[in-house]
Parts: sequence; structure tokens; C-alpha cells
Amino acid sequence: MAAPKMFDLSGTVAIVTGGNGGIGRGIALGLAEAGAAVAILARNREKNRAVAAELEALGVRAIALEADLSDRTQLKPALERVERDLGAVNILVNNAGIAVMSPTLTLEPAGWDSVIETNLTSCFILSRLAAQSMVARKAGNPIGKIINVASEYAFFGAPAVPSYSAAKGGLMQLTKSMAIELARHNIQVNAIVPGWIETAMTEPLKSVPLYDEILMRTPARRFGRPEECAGAAVFLASHASDFVTGSAVFVDGGYRIR
Repeated sequence: MAAPKMFDLSGTVAIVTGGNGGIGRGIALGLAEAGAAVAILARNREKNRAVAAELEALGVRAIALEADLSDRTQLKPALERVERDLGAVNILVNNAGIAVMSPTLTLEPAGWDSVIETNLTSCFILSRLAAQSMVARKAGNPIGKIINVASEYAFFGAPAVPSYSAAKGGLMQLTKSMAIELARHNIQVNAIVPGWIETAMTEPLKSVPLYDEILMRTPARRFGRPEECAGAAVFLASHASDFVTGSAVFVDGGYRIR
């Protein structure tokens, strides 16, 4: 199989949660450039519209649905709307995430719950719904790809954000468990593990000493750009990764190896 065909996503339908900014936007645009129709699920209506227009400008079908992933009742209707408007979902990218900056001694249960619900529980529910749809169709080769966007805090301790670290650690274990279960249905489940990426969430770090520490530890000596996560997503969404499941692709400029 020639390389361009191996990575060609024409004829597929992808959902990217939190796809209206940061890493999610970078991944959504990358999937669209590879030919996928893309649906964005995110809360901000204006940002949704702007990214949907960018996707359509690439010549693919696209929709952006206003959705709060922490509200479980919105998840099934959102997936059903995507399948009505764009067709059966082949690719699900669980990217949306929030962080509550609070150590264990001051973290309120409500803050813990909001992070776990958005960063972990919604990923399980959407993956379950998407996998059920994929298995019911029993069509395509492979019939589905599920990509979870984790974090290096799934592997390192994070004293300032224990809820975020716990959620991302759980997401890595969910990735492995789903990969084992869904392999017999020809559905691959993998994770992207970004390092320090230039997003709205990391912007405040540029004004604190931690920023220089991160640069010193990162062999590439810089933060990554959101679009630099797109290549990993296209790989994991394409035929190029048909024998890859339960794996983690690090996009971190080498941060983890120091």
C-alpha cells in the first residue's frame, strides 16, 4: 500500500471533543486535511463556528455541536446527531479536558467531580456509544478507531492538579482495557500523550519559573504546537495503525526521557 493511501481518511467520519481550540483544533484540522468529515463537540458556540468554517474551507463536510461533556445526558444525542448529519462514526478522538488547580489539601469534592466527569467519564461513555455503533455496523476494515488524548501527568505525579493527573491516569488504563476488549471487533484503541503544548491552558506558565524548568528538561527546548499532535492522530486514525492497539504515542519533544 502506498504511503498516501495508507494515511488517507477519505470517506470516514470523525468526532473530536474539545475540537474548537488548542490540541483538539489541531487534530480536527489534521484529520480534515487527510480527508475525514469532522464533527466537533465543544461548549463555546462562537469558537465552534470558527473552527467549523476552517474545516469546511479544507473541502470536507463538518459540523460543530454545542455540548457540555460533563452532562451525561447530552452525549448520546450528540453522537446520534453526528451520525444523522455526517454518517456512521469511524473515528472518535476523546480530547476535551479541564484542570482544577488545587492540591489535595484544598481540593473540594465538586472540583474533583467536574474534572473526573469531563476528562474520564465522558470518554468512557462516548467510547461505549461509538463502539456500540461500530460493532452494530460490522462494516469497514477496520470498523473503528478510538483515540484518547492523555497527558504525561498520567505517568508523573502532579501535586498541584491531583484530579487531572488521576483522570489522565485512568484514561490510560481505560485505553488498555478497551483495546483488549474491542480488538476482536477490529476496533483499535490508542492514546496520544502530549507533552507541554502551547495552548490557552499552558499560556500562564510562561510567566512563572516552571516555564524555564520545562524548557531545560525538554530536549527540543521549546513547547510543542497544537498542530504537531495532528500527525499522531492521523496515524492512529488510519490504516497505517491497523495492527497498533493499546499503545501510547508521545508527542513531547523528548520531555519524558530526561
